[in-house]
This record gives sequence, C-alpha cells and structure tokens, in this order.
Amino acid sequence: MIGLDTNVVVRYLVQDDPVQSKIANRIFEHDITSSNEGLVSSIVLCEVVWVIHRAYKQKKAKLLEIVRLLLESENIEIEHRDSVWRALRSFEYGEADFSDYLLADINRTLGADTTVTFDAHAAEKSHFSLAKKI
Repeated sequence: MIGLDTNVVVRYLVQDDPVQSKIANRIFEHDITSSNEGLVSSIVLCEVVWVIHRAYKQKKAKLLEIVRLLLESENIEIEHRDSVWRALRSFEYGEADFSDYLLADINRTLGADTTVTFDAHAAEKSHFSLAKKI
C-alpha cells in the first residue's frame, strides 16, 4: 500500500504543475495497482477538499465530484470509507464544511453522542451541538 499526501493527490487532480503532475500521474496510473493500493487518509481527504475549494476556487459541485471520484477509484483505499460516504451526502445538501460532517460521523461511529462546535452552521445539523458560555 502507498500512502498518499495531499500535495500528490492535488497535483494529480488539478494538473497545474508540469513536473509534479507528471510524477503524480505515474504514481496514480502505474505505481498504484490492485495489489499495491493507494491510501487516502481522512486528513488528506479533508485537506484536498479544502485546497481545491480555497486555492482553486472550486464550488461545491466540483468538491462532490472529486470525493466521489476518489471513493469510486478501484485501487484507492479511503480511511473511514463509510463515514466519508455519509459525510458526502450530508455535505451535498448541508451548509457546513465537508470536514465538519466527516468529523461528526467518525466521532459518532467511535461512540460520541455529539460533536461540540462553535460553528453555527454545523451546530444546526444532527450529531453537532453548539458550544455555549458557562
């Protein structure tokens, strides 16, 4: 298995650096195989979504497409895959960030009743509660 860093995944997706994109293409298209899968951790997945949104100014539709592409890639293992699918569905229709939905779902699967946040958008959703003054 080959662990993938955010910058390698981003270079492969956006193809904006000729040298690094060529290397990323080789990794994704030749080095990663059914017997040597690529691993995308939930941290990397959240960073990829954030970078594509912030640095490349892509809208939610493109972010959804990218996460689906990675989830459906035959030779890519996604950490917390089931949580990522649920977070993706919540993100598609919700107002919070993808990372918020993923965090809440992972926390829930690990036994947390809620995820406390200062993010008012996230706090409106299930599995979140707004942190309040004492």
